[in-house]
Amino acid sequence: MTDLSDLPPLWPGRRGLAAARPAVPLLAALALWGYAVRHTDVSRLDDFGLVTALHPAFWAGLVVLTAGFGFTVRGPRRAGGWPAAYVLGLLVMERATQAVLYPTPLYAWAWKHDGVVDHLLTAGGLQTADQVGDMAVYDQWPGFFAAQAALVRLLGVESTAMYMAWWPLVSSLMLLLPLLLIYRTFTEDPRLIWTAVWLFYVANWVGQDYFSPQSVAFALHLGVLAVVLRRYGRSHGGRARQGQAVWTVVLSVLVVAMVVSHQLTPGMLAVSLLALCLLRRSRDWVPAVTTVVIFLAWCLTAALPFLSAAMPDMIRSVGDVGGNVATGYGTTPTGTGAVATSWAARLLSGTVMLLAVAGVWRQRVLRHRAMPLLLVAAAPLPMIVASSYGSEMIFRVLMFMLPGAAFFAAAALLPPVRTLAAEAGTDARAAAPAGTGGRGGVAFWGPLVALLALTLAFVPSYSGKDRINYFPPGEVALVQRLFDEAPAGSLVVAANRNYPLAHQSYGTVGHYWFLDDDRRHVDEILRSPAATLARDMAGVERPGRAYLLLTQGQRADSEMNGQLTGDQLDRIQESVAASPRFREVAENGAGVVYELRTEGGAAR
Repeated sequence: MTDLSDLPPLWPGRRGLAAARPAVPLLAALALWGYAVRHTDVSRLDDFGLVTALHPAFWAGLVVLTAGFGFTVRGPRRAGGWPAAYVLGLLVMERATQAVLYPTPLYAWAWKHDGVVDHLLTAGGLQTADQVGDMAVYDQWPGFFAAQAALVRLLGVESTAMYMAWWPLVSSLMLLLPLLLIYRTFTEDPRLIWTAVWLFYVANWVGQDYFSPQSVAFALHLGVLAVVLRRYGRSHGGRARQGQAVWTVVLSVLVVAMVVSHQLTPGMLAVSLLALCLLRRSRDWVPAVTTVVIFLAWCLTAALPFLSAAMPDMIRSVGDVGGNVATGYGTTPTGTGAVATSWAARLLSGTVMLLAVAGVWRQRVLRHRAMPLLLVAAAPLPMIVASSYGSEMIFRVLMFMLPGAAFFAAAALLPPVRTLAAEAGTDARAAAPAGTGGRGGVAFWGPLVALLALTLAFVPSYSGKDRINYFPPGEVALVQRLFDEAPAGSLVVAANRNYPLAHQSYGTVGHYWFLDDDRRHVDEILRSPAATLARDMAGVERPGRAYLLLTQGQRADSEMNGQLTGDQLDRIQESVAASPRFREVAENGAGVVYELRTEGGAAR
């Protein structure tokens, strides 16, 4: 069985003032963070999102935290559990800030998943495409949503919206143990382990830690890799064989939970495990075969209806690298803030990848010992050739590469490292003791400055689009009122999907987002907004009604992603407001709802 005794201890074992010295910058950083969140106003976000809204004390706290971590992890004495405490502090500052600052949960996709859980609770079972249309895909991968529905019942809360704002912190914490187990497989040097963990968290800006199946599936993915690399990657002696059946059962449970929850992650895992086997870095095919068999079994049974419909498009996308990485119309960052934050994210990922290459070249010891981790980092790359995954494949590939890339990037920032004690004789000539490196000169200050720059770059990369992702309480209340009052069979029309509860009541209420149409139809709406929208919304039979919803979140998404400008959206709203075909039924500072007037029992 895997035990945790070989991991760095979480808490210091020494006593006295010297042992407590690392606590000073940690506590100072958290104090600055606490002061910052109490004095930050998010009511009026600009195109830089949270970056310009944050109180300067937040940035000071992040600098102090990073410097304290750098001095602690590179100190000449054993740091004990202080690096772990600093990483937990980093997660609080990174992932809890938004939950504390914003009165409502972020991300339209998180609200969409809240709607899926709510539908599962009210419908009482899984449904088909004939019943819920495109949303049936969630009923064919229901693992995450069924678990959340059970959790809602267990906690006695109204919906997942009661806790999903904290999900980024929770899901990030779920990754910590698998990361430690994976990194500890290849090194016993605590400097490398904790620096790699730090880099992983500051470079994981992609935003898949929100309330989603991907967040849990990624944790399961790392858990399987930890089991495989630690239990199946070693020599097959008598002791190594003991308990292997137990670990196969554990691995199977993790894979099943992943397969029933998410479409992409099992494919990524299978690619990684097959790469290890085909390149002879793992001689045991059991994990790879187990993963492939379970994944195929699910795809050929429960998920077959979705795959049958989607297969032609999936086949066409194979080999279309340009199309797979293209974002397409309506997702081009527009404006200084959107462009700046987009480049910050690209530079952050690019720098980590370049550091990873430097680490592979610089640390000779790791090139051989950690080759399996290097393969795991490179294995997701071919997926760019296989599919676009809704124009998100490049982001997912970056995320799945990151655990391995962060390890080698950390190696580039450190003096020579050692791998495992069992190989100390082999490594002795190539690696310095863990306490060397000192605290003076370029060898220390250069990596510390690089670590600080990467840590600061996380904030615009992760929170720079909060003007899009944040929905004020007024917007939530307006949309909730609409769905509370909309009769079954109604149609809700909006510019795009970027508003809270966008998929609420999708079992009984239809949804149409006109910016999803081709450019010619969007231009037609711009030429004659009220007449075109009235025609698009016609045909809704009583008792259903047709509504047009325009909100602050839709405007932010449209403006920052190059869809329609604010003036164009204003013209659409003014045209509808002046048209006798529509009447206003609800309005507040965050949006407005119009209803298409009916004549003779049908919407016109």
